[in-house]
Amino acid sequence: MSRIAGIAGSAAGEDGLDRLVESMLAAQVAPTARFDKKIVKAAGPASLGWRGGGEPNVAEFDGVTVVMDGVIFDGLAREGIESDAKNFARRYRQAGMEQTLIEANGDFAMVLWDSRSGEFFLARDRFGIKPLYYTVSDDRLAFASRPAGLLALPFVSRAVNKKFVGLFAGSHYRTFDNDPDASPYTGICQLPAASWLAFRDGQISRGKFWHLEDRGNLAGAEDDLAGRYRDMLIEAVRCRLARAGKPGFTLSGGMDSSSILACAVKACGVKQHAFSSVYQDKTFDESDDIRTILDAAVAKWHQIPIGIPDVFGLVRRMVRAHDEPVATATWLSHYILCKQAAGEDFGGLFGGLGGDELNAGEYEYFFFHFADLKTAGRQDDLAREIEMWVKYHDHPIYRKSRQVAEEVLARVADLKHPGACLGDRKRLDRYADAINKDFFDVRSFQPVMDGPFGSYLKNRTWQDMSRETIPCCLRAEDRNCAEFGLDNYLPFFDYRLVEFMFQIPGTLKFRMGVTKHLLRQAMRGVLPESTRTRIKKTGWNAPAHVWFSGKGMDAVRDMVGSKAFRQRGIYNLPEVQRIIDEHEQIVSTGKVAENHMMFLWQMVNLELWLEDFGLKV
Repeated sequence: MSRIAGIAGSAAGEDGLDRLVESMLAAQVAPTARFDKKIVKAAGPASLGWRGGGEPNVAEFDGVTVVMDGVIFDGLAREGIESDAKNFARRYRQAGMEQTLIEANGDFAMVLWDSRSGEFFLARDRFGIKPLYYTVSDDRLAFASRPAGLLALPFVSRAVNKKFVGLFAGSHYRTFDNDPDASPYTGICQLPAASWLAFRDGQISRGKFWHLEDRGNLAGAEDDLAGRYRDMLIEAVRCRLARAGKPGFTLSGGMDSSSILACAVKACGVKQHAFSSVYQDKTFDESDDIRTILDAAVAKWHQIPIGIPDVFGLVRRMVRAHDEPVATATWLSHYILCKQAAGEDFGGLFGGLGGDELNAGEYEYFFFHFADLKTAGRQDDLAREIEMWVKYHDHPIYRKSRQVAEEVLARVADLKHPGACLGDRKRLDRYADAINKDFFDVRSFQPVMDGPFGSYLKNRTWQDMSRETIPCCLRAEDRNCAEFGLDNYLPFFDYRLVEFMFQIPGTLKFRMGVTKHLLRQAMRGVLPESTRTRIKKTGWNAPAHVWFSGKGMDAVRDMVGSKAFRQRGIYNLPEVQRIIDEHEQIVSTGKVAENHMMFLWQMVNLELWLEDFGLKV
């Protein structure tokens, strides 16, 4: 794990520039992290910095200087013990920036200085697994792996992004990453995934080096496609294992993390260490499901018991590490897990993030598969899939029926335009009344809905990967791991695997009401059958409903009653009080109804971030 920072441009001649970059690096590193090496160096009219563990990923070659956070797994020639930065610099001099980025398969954020052309380049990997932020002020470019690095500079504003605050306060967590250029701070931009930025003489140009294109559907027998998928997933795990030091594996009861773990065992022939959150409240505990893979793939199962944590204390620590409020309560459990893994001297964690999107594992993806079948005129297939969806997935709170399917389809898919997905206003606006309209009108927000494909399912899953669920999850995974000096590895984000899976039709992802069909076929002989064929999906979640009860709810009420909370003017206080009362009544009585834990989690995170950072809205 490492962090980078730097300042380039007209300010480079100022005295003390190196000290500013050192302060930027220090602001991004927790005292508990294993960041034992640091380099700050001049590069033309700039000072560039790197801080991390292991060998510094900094190199000079033929007038090119590269400073990199992350790893390139393959695609660029690796000669002897040359660093990724050195190999990148060498290939850049041969082929230029965009071609080198196209060839690089990795998780990285980087800066490159070309002394011949006088250009600085920033670049970020295809999915934004490694973070990178920047600001331009008075003909100078400053960049850092975290907003904290930029906030350490005297010329960077701490003003918050009001739209971000409004959406975080009163909408679904999917909304606040809809703009890939934005950050929670008005003066700080985020470099989007798969992008580069060039800076010279105070001027900026930008471009993208990778797009996910609609290549149609692959031909071939199902067994052949499953075999290709298995080989690609094992290779994605293998090339990451080759760069990982003492890896651990996060493990839930689902297919995704189990498949990554089992592929690692297949790739190296050695059982691995697995880490799982184990909940005292059984609503989201997956211990029994996890046990089915232990004998086949796990050398030691590290269970992290979580009862009723100190939510406010942990959230305060997390927002300091994240520089922003944290999207969902699951990341609190992950934070505790990372601390234990680092304490046991593991160097990195592998996870199954991205598997739900590639394999259509989210429950809501059923509707977009239904829309594809409906617009294709496949009425018999549609009726059969809905029937089996009801059979396997009906729920006392989230009911399933043909009528429900038709109602949701009308809300989330434009059936007159094949492939056109709509923002789910019921979900987006559920808590709109809790926000003071003078502060931000949640109902006025219209999300950008990308549509590069002719399939509803493909467009919906790409939306999640590029603008909704994945960006905030990638940031949370990065920040939690970095807080404790861990690397993180996510094999489902190997771009070759992603391109392959976006050429797989929905009929090979759903089969008779069961999700992840092709992955299940690919994992035949790799996963234990009880894991491979399990239909039930608990979902990676945390029992925050009980965290916000009893003493936890007392803390929420104290926060809402505080002068600082009320004076911010963000919330409609009577509606917030109604939500709190209703949540408490649902949890205390066991009423069969959807509680408000996600709203409360977002509200607590937002307030503690604003308070802890001393931010004004």
